[in-house]
Amino acid sequence: MTRRSGRPVAVGNLALRVAEMAARAREAPRPSAPPVTPRPSASPVPPRPSASSVAQCGRVTLGVNLLQGASVQPEPVRWLWPGWLAKGKLHVIAGQPGTGKTSLALSLAATLTAGGRWPDGTPAAPGNVLIWSGEDDVRDTLMPRLLSCGADPKRCFFITDVQAEDGRRPFDPARDMPALLRAAREVGEVRLLLVDPIVSAVAADSHKNAEVRRGLAPLVTLAERLDCALLGISHFSKGSAGRDPLERVTGSLAFGALARIVFAAFKRSEEDGGGRCLARVKSNLGPDEGGFLYELVLDALAEHPGVTATRVDWGTAVAGSARALLARAEAACDPEAMSALDEACAFLQELLAAGPVAAAEVKMEAEAAGVSERTLKRARKKLALTVTKTGMEGGWVWAL
Repeated sequence: MTRRSGRPVAVGNLALRVAEMAARAREAPRPSAPPVTPRPSASPVPPRPSASSVAQCGRVTLGVNLLQGASVQPEPVRWLWPGWLAKGKLHVIAGQPGTGKTSLALSLAATLTAGGRWPDGTPAAPGNVLIWSGEDDVRDTLMPRLLSCGADPKRCFFITDVQAEDGRRPFDPARDMPALLRAAREVGEVRLLLVDPIVSAVAADSHKNAEVRRGLAPLVTLAERLDCALLGISHFSKGSAGRDPLERVTGSLAFGALARIVFAAFKRSEEDGGGRCLARVKSNLGPDEGGFLYELVLDALAEHPGVTATRVDWGTAVAGSARALLARAEAACDPEAMSALDEACAFLQELLAAGPVAAAEVKMEAEAAGVSERTLKRARKKLALTVTKTGMEGGWVWAL
């Protein structure tokens, strides 16, 4: 006999219970043994990755994409204006003060919207244009100039501001490109994007190559996705006469390096016939010389009484490199001897050609063009500009 909880239990019953428990244990499923991980050797050698090894992140395969040349079908450059404006590429117009760089760009935009003829006589397929200007007012400057050049206003679209969740704010290329892409696709048939000045797309230091490339990248990508030409406006750096025109573009050398085609606008010498000239400084897509003469004409809009605007009248084609054409023009007028005052006067004549401009805007434009405030005041006196105040609470305006 044995005892269980103080009560006697027969040995036979206890043996029977032990046998039953052993039988149930044999019938129960046994868990599989965990896998045995081999111990690493003293000098482990990592497996050699295969050429197709990639990392998986959800459904997205991460890795380097390679494109084999045999799968690439060569394509020709897609031109808006053959040899001068290419789809999906960056172009820059730079030049001297008084050459009407913005008017030149608007004249080309007007030709595109109206399906007119380019300066060399070739027809332009009609398309829409996007214009982002950080300098000129749409109502009293940009639209009058476009109309004076014969633009179709229904094909002209201006980038103004952005409607955000917390209200309206200025357009920011660093964060608003996806929204602009959607808006442009809704418009459709966008063939030209005009940015004036191109430096406004660079939020950081415009004299640093890395910052310029980073700032222009969203614009260039947008132009590629829209398959439209990107045209930016810039200036010549002050005191850069005699140097290669490409090196004279204001700011970092990256502006000229990133652009596939760069134009120079300058005044010709009287020995060469006078007038103004737009010439190719650089082209990675075709010929990099030649140009066209043009004149700036102050035009009164008949359908809009009291409204005047600068119009571009295109002339004949000219041959030769921009460097040679510009060197002759500057040798004749000796720009190195040209005083800062003369440059400031030329700047003001160009800026005010279309009508009065707010004094604050004049000073901002002058700073961007490298004209000091002291020289600007001297130029204002020399040109005998009219300075008036617009109402009791209005600001001061300058006019020729």
